[in-house]
Amino acid sequence: MNTTNFVAPTTIPEYLDRLRRALAGADPALVQDALYDAEEYLRSELAEHPGMSEAEVIASVAGSYGAPDEVAGIYRDTEVTVQTALRAPPPPPRRSVLGRFFGVAAEPRTYGALFYMLLSLATGIFYFTWVVAGVSISAGMSVLIIGIPLIILYFGSVRVLSLVEGRIVEAMLGERMPRRPLYSERGKPLLARIGELFTDPRSWSTQLYFLLMLPLGIAYFTALVTLLAVSLSLIAAPVMLVTGAQGYFMVNGVDLIRPEPWTWPLMVLGGVVLLFATLHLARLVGHLHGQLAKHLLVKSAQYS
Repeated sequence: MNTTNFVAPTTIPEYLDRLRRALAGADPALVQDALYDAEEYLRSELAEHPGMSEAEVIASVAGSYGAPDEVAGIYRDTEVTVQTALRAPPPPPRRSVLGRFFGVAAEPRTYGALFYMLLSLATGIFYFTWVVAGVSISAGMSVLIIGIPLIILYFGSVRVLSLVEGRIVEAMLGERMPRRPLYSERGKPLLARIGELFTDPRSWSTQLYFLLMLPLGIAYFTALVTLLAVSLSLIAAPVMLVTGAQGYFMVNGVDLIRPEPWTWPLMVLGGVVLLFATLHLARLVGHLHGQLAKHLLVKSAQYS
């Protein structure tokens, strides 16, 4: 490592600020992870050498951990390597319209998005209930001394749940999310760090995301279940009719329709087309929701 022209930062916040600037333009989730790791390492080194100042510790670890620019380059390279290793092998290119339409079934992210849409109803109910209950209890208890630690605990839990949701989004939807807690200058006084819980825009955008998850979860679950039920029913209709299944096209014992045999292939074709269209819709929903989660759960403004 060449450190000839490197002027070492004299404080940990200065080192982190340089690292953040060196990572300008990188994925905000990557920046959050890099800042957290760097602070953890530098503060652990500072704790192991109580007789040394921050400047001396930073200078001493420059050869092992690296200058901010070098650390930023390592993180960028590692991110490319990791993402390449984790990414599912791309399906063979399909040039025809039919190939692209039906090829969605061979893409692993399709099924991750499908499962996320089903799971979102349960997570949406939980997140919505947590925020409403947390805000209500915190507001109700705020007039008492015990209300202050409850409010702090609630806002801290929001950050933890944000990290959990980020892992779910990354695993199922493929959107890069933070793998470390939100970076904060742990050298600040305790009251200043507590104040950041309430002044940090991400604390409020995360709660907005959790509130939105209930209507979104209901919409995702309802749309997916309805479309899958209709498409699979159309595909199975000829089999049900051939086997003499009664009531398949009946409501309250009254026949709604008895399709003619010549319409059965059209019903199957319509069901297959609707099924694959549902898979494409799931992919689109997964992509859009991943962008929403990235925007509301990751504090990108911090890295600008």
